[in-house]
Amino acid sequence: MPLSHSEKKEFIKILQELLEIDQVHQMTRYIQHGNTSTFTHCLIVAYLSYHYALRLSFQYDLRSVVRGAMLHDFYLYDWHVPDKSHRLHGYFHAGFALKNARKYFKLNKIEEEIIEKHMWPLNISKLPLCKEAALVCAVDKYVSMAETFYLPIIPKGYKSLERLLLKKLPAAD
Repeated sequence: MPLSHSEKKEFIKILQELLEIDQVHQMTRYIQHGNTSTFTHCLIVAYLSYHYALRLSFQYDLRSVVRGAMLHDFYLYDWHVPDKSHRLHGYFHAGFALKNARKYFKLNKIEEEIIEKHMWPLNISKLPLCKEAALVCAVDKYVSMAETFYLPIIPKGYKSLERLLLKKLPAAD
């Protein structure tokens, strides 16, 4: 079931602050998995995490789910290009993403945990402890696998939402 009109409006409202800075727009420049940009990957993870948070029988902090999911891969480099500064990307990019997110935004503890612990179980010591981080971690694994194997996972209505959100971003240099 796709998001309702009011749910989409709330989702966009939550993303507004994040979409105001050029660095978020820069995520469109990097490929995440398959042929999916990091921006699109993060937006799909945020969208699906929000969708499930609304429909599962737990009380989630929806704002934290969306913001943490949108920033979970906010590392701003091409991890496919060999470079000593981002060797072992899978183990360390969550730390780079958290550092960047803290630089540009005021984060709460849930958002920080979502970003820092989204690579569990690869980072075995970074077990998500809050339900929001566990949800985003699970959705990220699902989306990453689908992107890697070019499986269709784009939710109904997503493409028009992404076009709308990209229009709200400042122009890249």
